Amino acid sequence: MKLHSVLAALGLSVFALCAGAQDWPSRPVRLIAPFPPGGSVDQVARLLANYLTPQLGQQVVVDNRGGAAGSIGTTFAAKSAPDGYTFLVVFDTHGVNPSLIPGIGYDSQRDLAPVMLISRSSMVVTTHASQPYRTFFDVVKAAKAKPDALGYGTIGAGSLGHLAMALLQTDGDFRLTHVPYKGGGPLMQDAIAGHVPLAIGTTFLLSPHINTKAIRPVAVTGTVRVPQFPDVPTLAEPGFKGFEAYAWWGVLAPIKTPQPILDRMHAELVKVLKTPAASERLTAQGMDIVASSPGEFAKFLNGEIQRWGKVVRDNKIKAGD
Repeated sequence: MKLHSVLAALGLSVFALCAGAQDWPSRPVRLIAPFPPGGSVDQVARLLANYLTPQLGQQVVVDNRGGAAGSIGTTFAAKSAPDGYTFLVVFDTHGVNPSLIPGIGYDSQRDLAPVMLISRSSMVVTTHASQPYRTFFDVVKAAKAKPDALGYGTIGAGSLGHLAMALLQTDGDFRLTHVPYKGGGPLMQDAIAGHVPLAIGTTFLLSPHINTKAIRPVAVTGTVRVPQFPDVPTLAEPGFKGFEAYAWWGVLAPIKTPQPILDRMHAELVKVLKTPAASERLTAQGMDIVASSPGEFAKFLNGEIQRWGKVVRDNKIKAGD
């Protein structure tokens, strides 16, 4: 093909993309939620969809594609057409999976474009109400007295709660026994029943049971205390200086989605998060609204992948352990 023909073809392609972006959306938009219905990712996705639908003038549909800590739905989204009709809502596992799951079907940096970090949330370390531990220092003291005797539950092997506790044990030179569950529901059943002495999870997951006093919070994993539990110290306060670990929720798109569409979606998400009813619903569930720029989200995500990847490697953590 002659050079002028190649240039003409490229020009037509660029024109088609620009025209498509101007007309976007002209049909329903799909939000992939790579977890089953009912969890925090699903609820965030449905909240966004409810507000985006009237704003965009097209139906925004949540498509749940759960499995493998979110990697199945994420792989599907990464391989979807970059036409602006597929977006992805992810959870903090997105920053862990690349180092945790061998042969994962996507590269987050090469295959997915960051749109926005929606929100983040401290996790909470809790104990059953019958247990004697009132502070995280009490937990550390007991663990040092009897290494591996005290168990802590998480939503699964390789979850952010698992990695955060692994990092704390390294920093504090104490040993607990990890008890992984298959999701928040089973974890809460055993935590409330007292079958596992300690549990770590998001404020979203644990706060209803803290409020009923079935479980007691002993520390939060963010840099500041959370409004829901103002009397509960951060882990930095008992001596883990500078420690922080946040659950988070974000939106991505297939990597070659036209920039005008990404810009429009970002602007529409800002509108959603500035709506009092939407922001209040998220903050009531323990989430701090971030509404980042795409560049800020990219920097944050790369940092999460590097930080937690090192914890996975240093502790030889594997999915399903």
